[in-house]
Amino acid sequence: MPKPAKRKVPGGFPTSTGRVTPKGGPVPRASAGRTTPVSSSNRSGRYTAPGSAVKIKPSGRWVPYTVFTLLGLGLLTIIVNYLRDDAASNWVIFLGLGFILSGIMVATQWR
Repeated sequence: MPKPAKRKVPGGFPTSTGRVTPKGGPVPRASAGRTTPVSSSNRSGRYTAPGSAVKIKPSGRWVPYTVFTLLGLGLLTIIVNYLRDDAASNWVIFLGLGFILSGIMVATQWR
C-alpha cells in the first residue's frame, strides 16, 4: 500500500521545513538572561519531582494480626451461620461480611 501524500495547509509558511520549534529547542526561563552557558553535567533536561519531606513509618505489629483476625472471624461467622439447622439468618451473613470488609479496610493501612 503506498504512503498517503502530505496535506498542504493553506496559509502556512511556504518555506516551512516541517519543524515546529526552532532547532536546539526552547531556551529555559532560568537561563534566558545568562551570558555563560550552564554545563549539561550540572542540570538535567528532565523534570525531577521534589523529594517527600514526610517519612512514612512502618505500621505496628498489631495491623497484620488485626487484619487476619477480622478476615477469619468474618469467614467463621458465615460458615457457622450455614451449619446451623434451619436457623440461617441474613443478618449473620451481613455481620460476617462486615468483619471481612473491616479486615480489608485495616489491610489498606499495612506498610
